[in-house]
Amino acid sequence: MVDLLLGLQWGDEGKGKIVDVLTKNYDIIARFQGGPNAGHTLIFDGNKHVLHTIPSGIFHKTAINIVGNGVVIDPVIFEKELDNLSAYNIDFKSKLLISRKAHLILPTHRLLDAASEISKGKAKIGSTLKGIGPTYMDKTGRNGMRVGDLELSNWKEKYQALTKKHLKMIAFFDVDIQYDIVELETAFFKAVDRLRQLSFIDSEEYLNQAIKNNKNILAEGAQGSLLDIDFGTYPFVTSSNTTAAGACTGLGIAPNKIDEVFGIFKAYTTRVGSGPFPTELFDEDGATMAKVGHEFGATTGRPRRCGWLDLVALKYAVQVNGVTQLNMMKGDVLSGFDTLKVCTSYMYKGNEINHFPYNIDPENVSVKYTEFKGWEEDLTQMESAEQLPENLITYINFIEKELEIPIKIVSVGPDRKQTIFR
Repeated sequence: MVDLLLGLQWGDEGKGKIVDVLTKNYDIIARFQGGPNAGHTLIFDGNKHVLHTIPSGIFHKTAINIVGNGVVIDPVIFEKELDNLSAYNIDFKSKLLISRKAHLILPTHRLLDAASEISKGKAKIGSTLKGIGPTYMDKTGRNGMRVGDLELSNWKEKYQALTKKHLKMIAFFDVDIQYDIVELETAFFKAVDRLRQLSFIDSEEYLNQAIKNNKNILAEGAQGSLLDIDFGTYPFVTSSNTTAAGACTGLGIAPNKIDEVFGIFKAYTTRVGSGPFPTELFDEDGATMAKVGHEFGATTGRPRRCGWLDLVALKYAVQVNGVTQLNMMKGDVLSGFDTLKVCTSYMYKGNEINHFPYNIDPENVSVKYTEFKGWEEDLTQMESAEQLPENLITYINFIEKELEIPIKIVSVGPDRKQTIFR
């Protein structure tokens, strides 16, 4: 049985925390797409951990963690992640398995990313500059290097040929970008040596055998549905399929093997980087959300843009993913607001619509809100659904009714323990 967990907004919904909370129910946690542009933050026992490539089940004694074929891996960042976990005596050789079909991010992929973004000027998409886009471009262009190549005798020749090609492309962009290729390669080759000490697997075979043996698997998505290359707010999107379909292609499992789809959303909306955002706030309410919610990117540290909950976008994400149950995060951040607003429809080119249209740029879309009374109570110490304030219950019930999906988990703080099951 495979359950699937993914974000329903523009990322940063709190997926890492929920994977960590749910891992005890699963034998295997498998990441299916994205790369170190993702940051999953876990907080427990007074410690904060940010994972970028390693699945969020790594701290649990029994779970096997798999980096799937749909993921792109930067060996240098991966090595740093392993170093950061060294205090926890984790047996990475047996607990962390890597798909041979996962693609590698080369130092020149990062340089290409930076050169491309600089060349776009004001039209930049807000890339995390981690080399993700150029790596996926090489994947679809059939030039990429994969983890399995590191087991072959000619992998360095393959590396040199691809690097040479990239350096020519960087020169073509004709932008001022400073780098020392020798320094970058030294760090890269050292990190590759470390990566090769881990266990590489044919992940689709491994996972399908696990399904046959009745193992419980949780597929962990990165980023959010509105950043999906096909269904997101293109071109301000990531380079992979962040939606449910991406779990099938990113792990090699069939659609009929997926059982529950956990959709995670914040009680409000945030976005990092460029791109349209219909419910974005530029007032004191937005500033309060950012401050109380500590809205800074886990990977880049960039401030997140904040706005009211957008039910039009959320309904779209629920539909595209086939969500079966919802988890609402950061309800605690909204404590203290007199009035809350929820976007329930768009005015699109003068007509009221309830679906997510092709283009949501401000000149085409304005927002219609439904208002709710806020609550004053501090939720962070609450331990059961009975303790939740009445106005929050009204807010939750309204969202459930609109989306026609139950909200099973309400998170009331960043710690693993601050989780209420309904």
